[in-house]
Amino acid sequence: MRRHTALKTFKLMAAGVTIATGVTPAYSLPTNENISAPADTTRVIDIEEVVVIATPKENNRLRQQPLSATSFSQGDMRNNSVTSVKSLSGLVPNLFIPDYGSKLTTSVYVRGIGSRINTPAVGLYVDNIPFIDKSAFDFNYSDIERIDVLRGPQGTLYGRNTMGGLIRVFTKSPFSYQGTDISLGAATYNNYKASVNHYHRISEKFAFSAGAFYEHEGGFFENVARNNEKIDKGDEVGGRMRAIWLPKDNLKLDFTVNYEYSNQGGYPYKLTNISENDIYYQDLKGDLGKVAYNNECGYMRHLLNGGLNIEHQAENFILSSVTGFQYLKDEMNLDQDFTRKNVYTMSQRQNSKTISEEIVLKSKPGRRWQWTTGVSGFYQWLDTEGPVTFHEDGIQAIIENNINSIFPSGNPQAPEIKVDITSSQINVPGIFDTPTLNGAVYHQSTLNDFLIEGLSATVGIRLDYEKIKMDYNTSTSMPFNFLFKMGQIPIEVKNLEALSVFKGGLSTDYLQILPKFSLQYSWNTMNNVYATVSKGYRSGGYNIQMFSDIIQGSLRNSMIDAVAGTDEFSQFAGMLEMFKKDGVDIKDATLYKPEYSWNYEIGSHLTMFDGRLQADIAAFYMDTHDQQISRFAESGLGRTTINAGKSRSIGGELALKAQITDNFILNGNYGYTNSKFTEYISNYKDAQGKLQEVSYNGNYVPFVPEHTFTVGGQYIFRMKSGAWLDNIIVNANYKGAGRIYWTEQNNAYQDLYGTLNGRISLNKGNGQIGIWINNALNTDYQAFYFESMNRGFAQMGRPMQIGVDLRCRF
Repeated sequence: MRRHTALKTFKLMAAGVTIATGVTPAYSLPTNENISAPADTTRVIDIEEVVVIATPKENNRLRQQPLSATSFSQGDMRNNSVTSVKSLSGLVPNLFIPDYGSKLTTSVYVRGIGSRINTPAVGLYVDNIPFIDKSAFDFNYSDIERIDVLRGPQGTLYGRNTMGGLIRVFTKSPFSYQGTDISLGAATYNNYKASVNHYHRISEKFAFSAGAFYEHEGGFFENVARNNEKIDKGDEVGGRMRAIWLPKDNLKLDFTVNYEYSNQGGYPYKLTNISENDIYYQDLKGDLGKVAYNNECGYMRHLLNGGLNIEHQAENFILSSVTGFQYLKDEMNLDQDFTRKNVYTMSQRQNSKTISEEIVLKSKPGRRWQWTTGVSGFYQWLDTEGPVTFHEDGIQAIIENNINSIFPSGNPQAPEIKVDITSSQINVPGIFDTPTLNGAVYHQSTLNDFLIEGLSATVGIRLDYEKIKMDYNTSTSMPFNFLFKMGQIPIEVKNLEALSVFKGGLSTDYLQILPKFSLQYSWNTMNNVYATVSKGYRSGGYNIQMFSDIIQGSLRNSMIDAVAGTDEFSQFAGMLEMFKKDGVDIKDATLYKPEYSWNYEIGSHLTMFDGRLQADIAAFYMDTHDQQISRFAESGLGRTTINAGKSRSIGGELALKAQITDNFILNGNYGYTNSKFTEYISNYKDAQGKLQEVSYNGNYVPFVPEHTFTVGGQYIFRMKSGAWLDNIIVNANYKGAGRIYWTEQNNAYQDLYGTLNGRISLNKGNGQIGIWINNALNTDYQAFYFESMNRGFAQMGRPMQIGVDLRCRF
């Protein structure tokens, strides 16, 4: 009898309708029924009771676990215009993902934790397979069944780079979903998309799915320096295949593979301000408030993902193996100064291959003692080419002027010394090999009815090891003339050359222990309170963009050596030595350490009024050490990640869903985060070149909204039997975020703002026509802001957009 029950459960798992993970309240429709809404509704529908997707690590649904989470069904994604991970911003308490740049730039912030560049602070899993590099986070959602967003450190079970939280994405199972889906869409700003997905269950043992998509974006922003062309237009095309095979009653093999090609313009950064001290750029004041750069920008990406999930169900345990492979090849081209001037451009080409493996052994659900034990590891090969090219304006403003500034001037008793660079273009090639090795072992146990009935205790620990390396090879040469004039006697040497070469290798490793402790009291399966203490960490790495800055200082020293080596100036070699720059330790200049955080959280999951009201409440305190902050180098040559010191985040979250009538549902969520630096002292050079200290203690952590919120609702107009429509569903929401500080100095910010969005769906059988609008009030807001070389730049949020889509299933 027990084996029969286990077999039945396993077959349901293969079909995607078994016990597993969970949600904050959200409304969804059964995936194996037609598109129309249910004919009758007596309470708020929990996603998990409709579409439940197995994961290899958890034993319980999310709302039965001591954590804060939000889930979206495919219907929720459609109703809220969720087409990528960036669309989730504002729909989840304390989640902020600014929509800027290109698909390369996916910066996720949760509860005061986040990252603009390098390693992410929030993890991403797709069909249980980890996406290691956040360059792959922004992908197409045409075949997505469900999304879970877990907040707070998930390091014990999921390891590195989940200190802020975890996003889990699941595609549709061909066992539970049958037929062919066709979707067509069009919207203002010349946006068009189409997708087709087929799901076929050949037998009780085998099912497969296959699909393809294409999307064109006409672009929202014009570049006035390039004939007002839309600079953020793009195209993407791709497809996905999935096959599930049940060779035995207790064995499942689940294979997935998908490929995407993206070709985007991008980086519509408008010039917002110019420092009065920046004399060289004062003639650009006519471009204030405009996107105006002269060199082409864009991003191209090939992304291939494959995975194999193997699951064996024994009498008393479940054994899972998850193998993943990712190949990413991309190219980013930037007009790095984002102005009409020819300062410098950058091209970054990445070639990344990642293989991951995880083996998980866990207890069967429903036991008093529930446990999970696992080992995991991955290896990533990452080769990066990052050539930087200085053009005539940059050679003068950045290199030549900086070099000449080291020589005395303005004193008639001092000699006149001047460097004249004779090339109109200087290339700085860079080749970097940065592989990463990671391995971990972990265990988590939960004892139910601990001491008293309804009380459960969870203890977990993870040992995580990581080794990172960097092999670098970069060099450049600079032709120049040198003039020395004392009184009326000039000495000039022409056709000199300064040479800078950096070639070598570095490596470092880290060992992290990630514990978790939780207590939870449940007075029934739908109501509980909990308290959790957990630790998460984000891995360290190397700032390869810093080499442009390092080379500039090296060229100065090489130039001095070249001058001192001439016959004319050999007698001044001792004097010239004083103008050299101190040598740079490559490791100190490029390495940033791991960041780690302790999270203290209390919360509750409540279901009341016969299931018509669901509420999720949480309060948290996060203590973060060695916080990683992204900023531009002092010279403006590239971005760098530094360890800022310490910060603390205090906040709370509330999510509500209420079934007002059988046809009317209201929902809302609110997140509050007060995130400030507690220990952050930074050094900078003043106008005279002297080193100064500045304290950011008490300042808000940048890119972290103090408030996030969404208020929305759904109303179903049901038609009489035999009508031309089954029903009309109206969805509307107002979501917002702010205040958001963009800099550590807190001198630039975006105030609290909100956007109104809506959708009307006309449903008949397996067909649907949807009319939607985003940012209906055409709210003007900054999606992103940064400062570089005394100038400010911003990308604005997308304007109002209206669209229509058609869906049908055969």
